[in-house]
Amino acid sequence: MKWEDEGYLLIKRKFRENANIINVFTKNKGKVSGIVYGGNSRKIKNYLQISNKLFIFFNSKSENKIGYFKTELINAVTPIYFHDKKRTSALISLCSILDLLLPESQPYKNIFNSFEKFILSLNLDNWIFLYILFEINLIKELGFDTNLKIFQNKDISLNSINNVMIDNFNYEVPGFLISQKIPEKLDKSIIKKSLIFTRNIFLNKFLIPNNLSMPKSRVILENYFN
Repeated sequence: MKWEDEGYLLIKRKFRENANIINVFTKNKGKVSGIVYGGNSRKIKNYLQISNKLFIFFNSKSENKIGYFKTELINAVTPIYFHDKKRTSALISLCSILDLLLPESQPYKNIFNSFEKFILSLNLDNWIFLYILFEINLIKELGFDTNLKIFQNKDISLNSINNVMIDNFNYEVPGFLISQKIPEKLDKSIIKKSLIFTRNIFLNKFLIPNNLSMPKSRVILENYFN
């Protein structure tokens, strides 16, 4: 089986002396794993970085066995934000969450397009709000709609914290998420509450039922807003 596609590197791990196993989130094939021989060479190692966009050449003798990747760099995303710990943490966090929750070889074009849009918007000042909205959209695409719009009220302030019941769980939800309006600026405490809200949804609906833990990178990102 052979195919070509483009995608983002989610994780990589060493496999033998001069090879890596990588997971990529591709446009048409979804999340796919493959072996990259020569992955520890200086040339390939430099661009096999989490969140970089790659062109993938896939080859496998059997659908039941892990295949082999040949890769080419399309866009080096990671180096752009080496100087910014928060943005770098956001990239690693989303890649870790996607790798954890996406099933193998199932296309999710809406999620792919949203992820790509977020990456292209990461240089904006309001990137953290776009990150939070991506998580909410991801939750919906994976099968659970928070349906926050039913709690909309003209008296809700963007800076308010609102107690809402969703699927028998009580959550504290910032007003801007209910109003679905991106504010010009919010303090750290509201951002923190927003990240706690989406984290708890992930835990209650996807992670705890499957004996999974929240990725460490996501915890680190949240802690930047203490």
